[in-house]
Amino acid sequence: MSAGLSHATVLLSEAVEALQIKPGGVYVDGTFGRGGHSRLILQQLGTQGRLIALDKDPAAVAAARKIDDARFRIVHSGFVELARVLGELAVQEVDGVLLDLGVSSPQLDDERRGFSFRFDAPLDMRMDTSGGQTAAEWLASVEEGLLGEVIRDYGEERFAKQIARAIVTARQERPITTTQQLSQIVGQTVRTREPGKNPATRTFQAIRIYLNQELEELAHVLPQCVDSLSEGGRMVVISFHSLEDRMVKRFMRDMAQGDRLPRSLPIRAADVPQGKLRLIGRAVRATPQEIDANPRARSAVMRVAERMGDGSD
Repeated sequence: MSAGLSHATVLLSEAVEALQIKPGGVYVDGTFGRGGHSRLILQQLGTQGRLIALDKDPAAVAAARKIDDARFRIVHSGFVELARVLGELAVQEVDGVLLDLGVSSPQLDDERRGFSFRFDAPLDMRMDTSGGQTAAEWLASVEEGLLGEVIRDYGEERFAKQIARAIVTARQERPITTTQQLSQIVGQTVRTREPGKNPATRTFQAIRIYLNQELEELAHVLPQCVDSLSEGGRMVVISFHSLEDRMVKRFMRDMAQGDRLPRSLPIRAADVPQGKLRLIGRAVRATPQEIDANPRARSAVMRVAERMGDGSD
């Protein structure tokens, strides 16, 4: 099934344009996916340029290794290890970092991965299939209280408590091992939902985010992005749900504001420590044309910031 899977890269030209590629620059694609952004970056790099890509998904890494380009390096690692990876590659600083968050189209469309309720498949949901706990394994033993918190906090699901109770009750009769089982349990519990949206959408999202520690890893990588950037370097982050975007927005805003000192403090404005980032433009969303061609682009939000000079730290 996976061989024929395709991936439409969201905000492709907008993201690469925001990086302001320098022909001889060094760039990081922290989420290679199927390489749409990486390939466009390589097209704009000169012979001395360099692109380092990371991905925790073995399938993505396999796809990346088909790129025969001396300027390109793929590393099987989550972006949370950005600082370590750059250190091992002896890279002092980079001119841009791109993070395209969330799950990719091939991951959603490959029923074997268990990310989607559209297929009846093993309940896996791991981004990195080389290790870690599957969703089925987690659901077999998680306490009802924690399960409800996860569905509420990561899925923003108002029926979280009822869904958690239904899952715990169902697993006492037989193990929940497939996506269809879980979808049916949630569907029987959640009677009302937004038109056109499957009742299990928020629950599947919540379990995926929790198992893969997506928000925790995002919180850890954002400061690493800033620290790795050279003066004038850009960080570009594409989010696909409100929890991610809220975190990115607040982080960039706080880093742009710098140290907050009491207004009454007798200090010249020029001596107040300035922020490490400068916000670039407003949040960018997919055009109606892109959404028509790729409905998954509807929820995408891109934010951009630029590293300020050391003199402004």
